[in-house]
Amino acid sequence: MKKKLTAEFLGTYFLVFAGPGAVVIDQITQSLTHMGIALTFGLVVTALIYTFGHISGAHFNPAVTIGFFLYGDMNKRDAIAYVVVQLLGAILASMTTLLLFGNVAKLGATLPRGTERQSFGLEFILTFFLMMIILGSAVHGKAVKSFAGLAIGATVGLEAMFGGPISGASMNPARSIGPAIVSGHLEHLWIYIVATILGAIAATFVYKFMHE
Repeated sequence: MKKKLTAEFLGTYFLVFAGPGAVVIDQITQSLTHMGIALTFGLVVTALIYTFGHISGAHFNPAVTIGFFLYGDMNKRDAIAYVVVQLLGAILASMTTLLLFGNVAKLGATLPRGTERQSFGLEFILTFFLMMIILGSAVHGKAVKSFAGLAIGATVGLEAMFGGPISGASMNPARSIGPAIVSGHLEHLWIYIVATILGAIAATFVYKFMHE
């Protein structure tokens, strides 16, 4: 279990360091653009899945871990441990970004560009389909699991491209909690915790219904 928790900690750390970090770098240099930021998220998720997937399952996301728990793929104790180390990794990553660059671009925190209702709905839908693709590509018995990293990474990149300008395209409570806590911008954080978890839960139950 220690190896799994280490993998989840390191994976979440690098995901939050590279993804929201790309937002910070773009603010400083104006060189990445929105598409570059979205590609950063997709590529880092792909790389991390192939690096740590065989060790921990490569969740790096409390909403995904909750989904796997409800799916019956892990027990309650392990799920709680996963979530704790994911949050610690995310917070430490944001602290690293703060030390390197200062509180630039709110450390890449996810904040609504429109109404809270828009962002809540978008985060629910994005996380729903991300969880469906994770279950379909990495869990289903007939899935070609060697391509799961590409499918999931491509989904994250795609959803970040079109959802990012409105909601920030979090799809991951840890990704939002780390920058929000360290930058001090907690005002909309509830959206990125509640909507993403509900999206993952809904996807898990729909997926189970489709494959009973």
